[in-house]
Amino acid sequence: MSTHPISRFPIPDIDTLPEDVRARILAVQEKAGFIPNVFLALAHRPAEFRAFFAYHDALMEKDGGLSLAEREMIVVATSGANQCQYCVIAHGAILRIRARNPLIADQVAINHHKADISPREAAMLDFAMKVSLDAQSIGQADYDALYPHGFSDEDIWDIGAISAFFGLSNRLVNFASIRANDEFYLMGRVPRDQA
Repeated sequence: MSTHPISRFPIPDIDTLPEDVRARILAVQEKAGFIPNVFLALAHRPAEFRAFFAYHDALMEKDGGLSLAEREMIVVATSGANQCQYCVIAHGAILRIRARNPLIADQVAINHHKADISPREAAMLDFAMKVSLDAQSIGQADYDALYPHGFSDEDIWDIGAISAFFGLSNRLVNFASIRANDEFYLMGRVPRDQA
């Protein structure tokens, strides 16, 4: 296991956190079997922790035209483009689990055009990458490329908002030097009882 610091900023003691922040962290620990480092690092600033995870959940855990795996695919592809090691590793693990595919996250993180994905997913990631890297040049043709794949305007909003939100997340994690937990590396690659 890694002995490197979780973040270059202070990590608060869980027992000193506001009750709602502590309860959220402990619930994640109960479900995952460990505490993802981003939760501990962001708990350093409780008001921002609350705002960050409220928007995260509004985008990533909702019902809609995008599957949970597609949402994670957007995170992995754009985080790769933004060179965010934490998000590629952590969300890559979630993508592998949600897609039930141990290869997909590595492929999407490097080059979604070479990945074993559907034309719908490729179109979605083309738009997400443009939001991430060249949002100022988005025009009607970019929307028109999505409609034949069954995306509604609300779905397109979700694609763009996820890409934009994780642009913020990628930059925050990078400047704070937040490290991915070692546990993420094997998730979705080997059965949980063997990890």
